[in-house]
Parts: sequence; structure tokens; C-alpha cells
Amino acid sequence: MKCLKLKQNQIKELRNIINDNGSSSREVKRAQAVIMIDKEKDIEDISEITSYRRRQIYDLRKLYLEKGIIAIKDKRKKKLKELLTQNQRQEITKILKAKKPRDYDYDENYWTTVLLGEFIKNEYNVEYKSRTSLYLLFKEAKFTYHKPGRVYEKRDEQEVLTWRKKTKLKVKKAMKEKDTIILCEDEMILSTQTTFQKIWLPQGEYPKIEISNTKKNRSVYGFLNIKTGTERAFKKERQNMYITTDILKELRKTYQTEKLLILWDGPGWHRGSKVQEFIKKDKNIKTIYFPKYSPEENPQEHVWREGRNKITHNRFIKDIDKATDDFVNYLNKTKFSYNLLGFSADLE
Repeated sequence: MKCLKLKQNQIKELRNIINDNGSSSREVKRAQAVIMIDKEKDIEDISEITSYRRRQIYDLRKLYLEKGIIAIKDKRKKKLKELLTQNQRQEITKILKAKKPRDYDYDENYWTTVLLGEFIKNEYNVEYKSRTSLYLLFKEAKFTYHKPGRVYEKRDEQEVLTWRKKTKLKVKKAMKEKDTIILCEDEMILSTQTTFQKIWLPQGEYPKIEISNTKKNRSVYGFLNIKTGTERAFKKERQNMYITTDILKELRKTYQTEKLLILWDGPGWHRGSKVQEFIKKDKNIKTIYFPKYSPEENPQEHVWREGRNKITHNRFIKDIDKATDDFVNYLNKTKFSYNLLGFSADLE
């Protein structure tokens, strides 16, 4: 049986919602979905535009025909409150940790201050005038601000998901073992070529930083202890399997009797025969390779970034060895609470 068509006054009512700047994004999507299904648009197209599933779309139309505009409007009280209760703040913290915006009909994968503000307004009838209050909520949920990262073209998302699932079980087990040290390893190149980051200055002032005309490099090996947040970094001339083997021998001076679970990527200087011979002979070292083209899985990447922000960015490097020594010393004296698959050191 063919569904009844909307009346002109109903279409006008829905279009008013769409054109009203005061309407929320969810109200607009609901109105669009009802109008499009009435115009017999392809259901797959409607779903793609609104992010609603097929059943949601038909249920929304049915509800609108039964209850009218109340089915489209967000549930709000007449007057918005200014503050959340403590219980509401705790509830929002749990939501931020466990849910994505898509779980609440927003066409986004990640939370932003705008989305969080709208969500609180719709769900709790509270409207914050300042973003500071929203920042504090993210902080309570232990969120940090990030710009969207790069995703490598050759990255295999299914491979990454499978790796996370398998590795998380191994890491969880190792976290409970008192005699097992979990280390995330990576290497970086430090150069005399000056690197820059944004800085804040009074209006009208402009920074000038001397740069080097010659380029010299040093390699740094870094191992982040996930249980303690401590770092063990080493300065070297380059990277190869012989140097990597020497590094593992040095590492054994720090962790003499413990079992080592080392997570690192898969270049030749990690997989080389000399490295594998040493690991086999040691008998107390296990390694896990990070998935290809997925540097964001390795918390050591964040250690590099923090170290460079503190020590080398916006600075003229005249002496590469002194700069590298300063960089390594900073890392070895600082604790870092970056997480590996949700596991991290408690530094509070």
C-alpha cells in the first residue's frame, strides 16, 4: 500500500525547520529525511545524506505523521540552565570515553567543542557561553587536543585492528607480570637544520632564528617504559643491525634480569641476523612489530615530539653533538605517560 503524501502545510513546517538558523543539525536532518522520503528519493541516498539507517528513516516519518513537529524538534525545556550538576558532568565524562558523535545521530566520528556544546544543550538543557567549560569537560575525560593526523595510503586498517586486538591481550598479560618490562622503541634523526613551531608574540613583533648552512645528523634510539613512564635514549652516529645489537646490550645494563617485551617497527636494523641472534641467545626478550604505516600506534612518537618541542625547535644548532646530548639527557630525566593500547604509567 502506498504511503500517504505530506500535506503542503506539513512540508512548509518542515522547511521552516531546515531554514531556521536556530535549528540544531539533528533537527535539520530529521526534517530533511521526512521530506526526502515523501518525495520518494532513493533510500540509500537519504541514508548517506542524513546518516540514518533505513528503519530509522521510516520510523521518523511515521512518528512525524502521528505527533507532528514534536517528532522533529529536540527535547528542550523553555529556559536553558547555566550549569550542569555533578552527576551530569560525570555522565558526560563517561559518554565521551565510550561513545562517538555518530551514536547520537551526528555525522561525525570525533568530538569537538561545537558538537559537545550542542549535545549538552539538547540532552541536558544547558548552554555554556564559553568554550572554557567544554575544555574542562574534555580534560575531566582525560582527552587531549589533537589536529587530525595523517593516514598513510598503504595503511591496512583491518590489519591494524587485528594487531590491536591480539597485542592488547599480550600487553595486558605483561602489565600484570612484575618481572616483565614493556618497552616501545623507535629511532629518530636529529639534524643541525633548524626546525620551527608556532610561538605567540605581541602584535607587531616577529621572531628571527639563525639557521645553519651545513647539515649534520645524529641518530637517537629511544625506549619508553610503559609501566613507569621512564625513557632510555641513546645517541648514535647511524642505524644498522650492529648498532641495534649494541643498544640491546646497553639496555640490558638497565634491565639486567627482567623479561623484556619490546614493541618496535620492522626495518632491517631490527630484523637483521645479528639482532635476532642476540635476542635468541638472551632468551628473555620478546618482540612485537607494529603494523606497517601506523606510526600513531607507537607512543615513542609522542616522546620525540615532546622532546623536540622542549629542546630543539626554534633553535640554532651549531654543535650537533651537544644538541643531541641535551636532547637525550632531557628524555632520560623525564617521565612520559603516553599510552599503549590504553595502558600507561600512572604518574599522578
